[in-house]
Amino acid sequence: MKQRMNLRDVAPDAYRAFLAAEKVLNESGLDPLVWHLVKLRASQMNGCLYCIDMHVHEALADGETPDRLHQLPAWRESLLYTEAERAALAYTEAATRLGADGVPDAVWDEMTGHFSERDQGTLVALVAMINLWNRVCVPTRVRPPARPVPASRA
Repeated sequence: MKQRMNLRDVAPDAYRAFLAAEKVLNESGLDPLVWHLVKLRASQMNGCLYCIDMHVHEALADGETPDRLHQLPAWRESLLYTEAERAALAYTEAATRLGADGVPDAVWDEMTGHFSERDQGTLVALVAMINLWNRVCVPTRVRPPARPVPASRA
């Protein structure tokens, strides 16, 4: 599939504003592994290939383990995540899906029980931001950089 649009080119002011918000979130002090898990999980749910690819590579570069990345779609069954990470992932899924009742109180209360008020705010903004990026990249068909296919598959 061909990319439909490059938002940076057609709406540069909006794109710069999104990047500025991203920069603020990057400097928030939230645990980088939680950061990557949240961004990757929302991107998986939204089917955003570009963001999945980017966040997997960034997470690995920041010390995340392949096993935890492989098990992320089934994090509820995995034993590899902390209680705080589970709370962040549950919040991410609820805020990404936003059903008729929004984020259930139990999910919110669990998240707020594991994170400082500042980190709670960062998580709310982070989930909103990754959903924004997913909603830019999926409709415009942004693709990750081409990487070599293993010789056994070529």
